[in-house]
Amino acid sequence: MTTNVQKIMIKGTRDGLTLKFDDQCTFESILDELEDKLSMNGLSDDDPMIRVTVQLGKRYLSEEQKEELTKVIREKQNLVVENIESELITRKEALKWKENTDITPVARTIRSGQVIEVRGDLLIIGDVNPGGLLKATGNIFVMGSLRGIAHAGTEGDTNAVVAASYMQPSQLRIADQLSRAPDYESEGVYMESGFIDEEEQIRIDKLQEVVKKRPDLVSFERRMNNG
Repeated sequence: MTTNVQKIMIKGTRDGLTLKFDDQCTFESILDELEDKLSMNGLSDDDPMIRVTVQLGKRYLSEEQKEELTKVIREKQNLVVENIESELITRKEALKWKENTDITPVARTIRSGQVIEVRGDLLIIGDVNPGGLLKATGNIFVMGSLRGIAHAGTEGDTNAVVAASYMQPSQLRIADQLSRAPDYESEGVYMESGFIDEEEQIRIDKLQEVVKKRPDLVSFERRMNNG
């Protein structure tokens, strides 16, 4: 006796529809069942637009297959594909993720006019003199005095932080936010960190407090221990 196993589960949410695909069947069979199910949804063109999230599971689709899938869904004029989610990533995507989460250590003093720019996190073991510039797509950690310029989250990561043993930067940037000059007109501060707060402004606080607000920073210590 043969049982018909559903290849597509459709679930309504307050944000729209979620289509969860069986990742063990062929792509062609998914398209066939999708066309059948959408043709029976009882919706008319006059109904408001419904956002659709497609969950592929452990299935990889090429860009051409994603476009074909999106086309089938778009044929229902009140359905629009908002996200296509997969638990798998390509080798290129994996390498990019690794690059963006790596830590680049630099063990020297950064002097005036020198620029250090990396993807991922940057660890400086030494001082950053006035006129030195640090740039990282992730976090910046300085085991020494930070008196130059530090720009963390250069590609828009507003969760990035800048931490230093002695914090007295001439300029501090996180994503597209710039610190106010009066913060560092007098003495610097020890073992503190700059981050973007709830008011979308750069704020300086004790490093222990920053870790509470950014628990993901614990992974920095773990990555350092694991190499």
